[in-house]
Amino acid sequence: MRALLLVLPLVAAAAAEDPLEERLAEKLGKPFARNAAWVRSFAGAKEQAAGNGKVIFAYFSRSYAP
Repeated sequence: MRALLLVLPLVAAAAAEDPLEERLAEKLGKPFARNAAWVRSFAGAKEQAAGNGKVIFAYFSRSYAP
């Protein structure tokens, strides 16, 4: 019985991730996301900004995050 109780939250969490991944894919497919060369790591963004002499523009969204 304990093993079953420990597995259920993991199964529920895995099932909950699928809609979130779908929302992420939908958001990244929109024109504002497709038409830009987004850098998805902060370290990479800092390096690129320093090399180009530009500031970092960050876009944060929770529409696909738990």
